[in-house]
Amino acid sequence: MIYKNVNIESFGYELAPEVITSDDIEKKLSPVYERLKLPFGRLEMMSGIKERRFWKPGTMPSDAAILAGRSALEESKIEKKDIGCLIMCSVCRDFLEPATATVVHSALGLPEDAIVFDISNACLGILTGMITAANMIELGQIRAALLVAGENSRPLLESTIRVMLDDKSLTRQSIKKYFSSLTIGSGSVAVVLADRKISSSNHKFIGGHSLAVTSHNRLCRGNADKGMSDNTETLMSTDSEELMLKGVEVAASTWKLFKKELGWTNDTPDCFCTHQVGSAHRKLMYETLGINIEKDFPTLSSLGNVGSVSCPITAALAVKEGKVRTGQKLALLGIGSGINCTMLGVEW
Repeated sequence: MIYKNVNIESFGYELAPEVITSDDIEKKLSPVYERLKLPFGRLEMMSGIKERRFWKPGTMPSDAAILAGRSALEESKIEKKDIGCLIMCSVCRDFLEPATATVVHSALGLPEDAIVFDISNACLGILTGMITAANMIELGQIRAALLVAGENSRPLLESTIRVMLDDKSLTRQSIKKYFSSLTIGSGSVAVVLADRKISSSNHKFIGGHSLAVTSHNRLCRGNADKGMSDNTETLMSTDSEELMLKGVEVAASTWKLFKKELGWTNDTPDCFCTHQVGSAHRKLMYETLGINIEKDFPTLSSLGNVGSVSCPITAALAVKEGKVRTGQKLALLGIGSGINCTMLGVEW
């Protein structure tokens, strides 16, 4: 996919206020660690995650998304009346019905004639939302769009800790399926896309490529969808090692197609922002794709894996810290359970 008329107008984000370290989590799991003779410090050592963040209890995904959405609109010079589409893109949502996007839409005071809906695509939500909205802009159906995501990791982490403490049958092998759930963080992000005719930026959304190898959809599974409130018993079962290997394998195939689509080489991007999963995954992906890890902008150690928020908030922070400058090219590399992979190119 190639776009000729779409700009990234602005990013917005909100960091959740409570910092939870990997040491904090291991202290809560100390009975399990002691029974299985697991070394303390293992979580940070294996994941590369020193800390992640939580929202205050009672914070809903829409609350978090509204904060980021408001920030993105304030950063943008696009008028609210020109926002023709709002998409809520996170894994977490307030309820099964109606779309959580309706809550965000109402709070932000967006136009009644805007298209409003949720997209669910695991950790690729925002990237998928960007493609969906860019297609509408390219076709002339809308002039601008707002993509938002609010991820709330508290229910998953707390449920996982309870189950691990209660299950006395856990072994060093069976405990592995819960490891990924201990790396999840909270946060929110928003992106405004606009037709270049009304955009005040020159940040060109060039295009990208997606690949779906869905034979691997069983490698990461959540339980039945019952909403994402703090009172929900939310659990995930993940084959972390196999998911990493297959995910990077799919990424390598996607990278080849992405480069062909955009006419880029391994050296073209000046900065890479990826879905931040773990330090081993990061190293393997850069080695397998044959790209320079020095161009990577990492947020893993302080944010953890923030699901659909991870890749775009990393890009927003890279821009804020001056790691992406005018005229430079930015690659957004996303891998989501399923396995889906999407890679997007931007000229800043």
